[in-house]
Amino acid sequence: MKKTDTYRRLFAYLKPYSRQMFFAYGATILVTLFNLVVPQIIKDAIDNGIAGGQASALFAAGGLILGLAVIRGVAGFGQRYYGEWLTHRVAYDFRNDFYNAVQGLPFAFHDRTQTGDLMSRATSDISETERFVGIGLMDLIATVLMLVGVIAAMLLESVELALLALIPIPILVVATLRFGGTVRPMFKLIQEQMGVLSATMQESLTGISVVKAFAREPYELEKFDEANDEWFDRRYSLIRVWANNWPFFTFLVATSIFLLLWFGGPQALAGDITVGSLFALVSYVLLLSGPVQRLGFLVNLAATAGASAARVFEMIDEPNEIDEQPDARELKECRGEVVFENVGFSYHEGQPILQDLNFRVAPGQTVALIGPTGSGKSTVTNLIPRFYNATAGRVLVDDNDVTDLNLRSLRRHIGIVLQDPFLFSQTIGQNIAYGRPDASFEEIVAAAKAARAHGFILSFPEGYNTRVGERGVTLSGGQKQRIAIARALLTDPRILILDDSTSSVDTETEHLIQEALNVLMEGRTTFVIAQRLVTLKSADFILVLDKGRIVERGTHEELLANDGLYREIYDLQLKDQDEFIELQERMAVNQ
Repeated sequence: MKKTDTYRRLFAYLKPYSRQMFFAYGATILVTLFNLVVPQIIKDAIDNGIAGGQASALFAAGGLILGLAVIRGVAGFGQRYYGEWLTHRVAYDFRNDFYNAVQGLPFAFHDRTQTGDLMSRATSDISETERFVGIGLMDLIATVLMLVGVIAAMLLESVELALLALIPIPILVVATLRFGGTVRPMFKLIQEQMGVLSATMQESLTGISVVKAFAREPYELEKFDEANDEWFDRRYSLIRVWANNWPFFTFLVATSIFLLLWFGGPQALAGDITVGSLFALVSYVLLLSGPVQRLGFLVNLAATAGASAARVFEMIDEPNEIDEQPDARELKECRGEVVFENVGFSYHEGQPILQDLNFRVAPGQTVALIGPTGSGKSTVTNLIPRFYNATAGRVLVDDNDVTDLNLRSLRRHIGIVLQDPFLFSQTIGQNIAYGRPDASFEEIVAAAKAARAHGFILSFPEGYNTRVGERGVTLSGGQKQRIAIARALLTDPRILILDDSTSSVDTETEHLIQEALNVLMEGRTTFVIAQRLVTLKSADFILVLDKGRIVERGTHEELLANDGLYREIYDLQLKDQDEFIELQERMAVNQ
């Protein structure tokens, strides 16, 4: 994105607030005008009061300056109040647009983007932007107005002396513009590194249990230090550029005063100009001192805001591969039939993950997916709710191509329970009702009972009002799994996607989870990424995947008889489960 386009889009956030802008910028103009008038009042006081011996002129000048100070104070309040209001209102709108854009982006985007970098853009980058777009922009305009006003006032006093005093000003303007062009890309690099630093910290803190389990704190500290050192090095480079330019700006202002006194002093002594006029000229140059020094800061601020805004706009402009069609249809009722027709998928061109998949799942059937790691099982289930779009063929739900359906209506009929379910840092009741926030307490309890979660929930002092902590950290794996099952039950989906791995829980919890899953699966079309033999045996049919293709399909008994890949997986991974089940059955008979 071009630099000018970034600022144009950023300033567009001010357009809805024309009334506040009128007051803010009106007050800014008044404050600037008052500042320009004061040297003229003092000039008259010197020429008419001191030189002319008129005490009344001094009193009048003092009263006028006091009155202007009161009015300037009121205008200054308006400038600051409305400037701050615009600053934070624009940040509010900008942050909303960013968050809405990120929420709407597909799984593919979130798979390749680090959460810490997104957080950096949402916080640090928008904070840098808000500092400029409200107060910063007003100060920049006030500074430009002051420069123009001072030059005009000086020319009215004495064209000759004004032109001499203004000799350094073009040099100052060029130096300032050059400075802004230098620091803008430097600030972009700093903000990018802040994203890396945030991502490093977020990843380390999210996985703190793993870090401590393997005593890898020194490694994580070293990794953080490297990212932090790189951020400081980039910031230090900017500080050095700033330090090299700032004294030069101040020197140019001092040069203007030197030229005024060198050439204007003799003229005042000779009576060619009044002492008051010379004082006014010096006052105007001194008025430039603050704005000139601030000009460098404001250019710096504008450069930072431009770099930060560009990073935020990158996310807002990120293309959405899962956009709905303008005429997308609502899937009001769903029977649960799912068909894959010649489906292929690849994350990157030339690297297929799925190839030529063809199968049909009738409403209410259960299909188990099994295969080696990386065979494409999860990708198959991700295509049904359109977390990704198939790159070849079609995925149909009730004879509707999923790309023709409204996303929200499609996903409303699909429930997902993963091996490691995510819980929000809210109450247990709120987590169960996440998919149906309007559900009554009785419905939440009924879903929890069906999911075999009601008992352990009541064991907590606050019951359903118990807060579960970040990512459900206060609950065991089995408890989180059952809450996730209750969450899926409450939405009453017609299509289920399950990862039924229970290898990380004890036998009793596994039994409770399996009971809950049986309730959940009843009467629903279910896709199970199977890890357990009991699931495979109860499935209507099994799809065996290898390298993105369906290499076998059929029931458990049929596939064992084929003596293919399924038989190989069975002998390596599932036979022990079968023998354990047989042992349990024999023990039950003997008892």
